This record gives sequence, structure tokens and C-alpha cells, in this order.
Amino acid sequence: MDQEAKAFLILIIQTLSVTLLWMLVNMTAGVYFNLAFFEGRPGWTNIIYYIFLIASFIFLVRYLKTKWKGFKELN
Repeated sequence: MDQEAKAFLILIIQTLSVTLLWMLVNMTAGVYFNLAFFEGRPGWTNIIYYIFLIASFIFLVRYLKTKWKGFKELN
């Protein structure tokens, strides 16, 4: 297999893996620990959960952008 194609497929698999891990962590915290749902009005745990959700999403997007930008610069 061509090294460039192999690197591209590995990059795709790593992107999917990191994204699925992020989703798994946030879904577990939100649904299993009941942090994503409000009972009447949001509590402090709900607010912390949503702040963490948004902040971790921003870091995920930045990480993936730099990872893909690094791959583009190699080609």
C-alpha cells in the first residue's frame, strides 16, 4: 500500500476514534449521570456539564483542525 494512502487512512481512523471517544464520554456523563436533563430549572451540575461539553468540543475541533492541517502540509 502506498505510504500516503496509508497515512490518510490512519488519519481518518484516528479522527473517528477521537470523535467517538468524545461522544461516548459526554453521552455517558449526560445521560447515565442525568446531567443533560433539567428537572424544573438547571442546577449547578447541569451548568458545569454544559460548560465542559462546549469547551471540550472547541478543543476537539481545534485538535482535529491542526491534525488535518499537518497532514495537508506534508503533501
